[in-house]
Amino acid sequence: MAFIPRSYTYALLATLLWSTVATAFKLGLAHFDHDVASLLTLSVFFSVIFLLIISMSKTSRRAFPSSGRAFLISSLSGLLNPFLYYLILFKAYDLLPASEAQPLNYVWPITLSVFSALIFKYRLHTRQVAAMSLGFLGVVVISTHGTFSLHLSNPLGVCLAVGSSLIWAGYWVINIGDSRSAVQKMRLNFSFGFLYLLLFLGITGRWTLPDLTGVLCAVWIGLCEMGLPFILWMSALNLARAGSISHVVYLSPFISLLWLNWILKETIRGSSIAGLCLIICGILIGSRQSRSGELMK
Repeated sequence: MAFIPRSYTYALLATLLWSTVATAFKLGLAHFDHDVASLLTLSVFFSVIFLLIISMSKTSRRAFPSSGRAFLISSLSGLLNPFLYYLILFKAYDLLPASEAQPLNYVWPITLSVFSALIFKYRLHTRQVAAMSLGFLGVVVISTHGTFSLHLSNPLGVCLAVGSSLIWAGYWVINIGDSRSAVQKMRLNFSFGFLYLLLFLGITGRWTLPDLTGVLCAVWIGLCEMGLPFILWMSALNLARAGSISHVVYLSPFISLLWLNWILKETIRGSSIAGLCLIICGILIGSRQSRSGELMK
């Protein structure tokens, strides 16, 4: 009897959860009165609690780092992600239709290749240049609604959505070579990010109290964007060769468009689908075989 290997089951579950978060972002922002920082702070809080529980379920020796260097790396990582990355990404979702913001943010694997080449002096091969070209073309198609004109649908929103990919790539470059477990790193990074968010809210003096739907959106984002799918994806990587399951995650943005249309009744432009296809093709062409520590989404 045919069956789905556990690695694929975990990968598909992670992909399905990630596909829902664009809808949760838009819905959550509406119930937080478009207060990006408040939604993010509550989401990160629930994520930290979840990751803390997961960490404590391991041995106590691994639950907390003992190295000052670990705290230093996490303090910088937490500034990039979740603090800056999600503040910028949520604002992009606030300014753009989710069906545009999500594909534009998806250029981060291509950005990561460029960062790696510049920082670690890797040579860019022809296929990577082709990948960047396809990714850039996809961004142009989405941001101009397929008209290829100089007029962008929302210049600030486009810049924020694409710019968030730079921060995400920088975050992963910083964490290269960190020998801590992935869950431990993420928990401490997000703990620092939560402190930065509290400080940010204190400085701005704004905190929006959401209704029950807003709270549930924050719980969903904290668990299904920042927590549980990450654990599922790492479990999948531990059970299979990374290259054998890495393609599964590319289903996520396409499933996401279905959620957006079904739940939020958002019109999905053909240019968004075409641009996303170009970006995914670019990623597939330019990517090397994924390594076990790699997180794709």
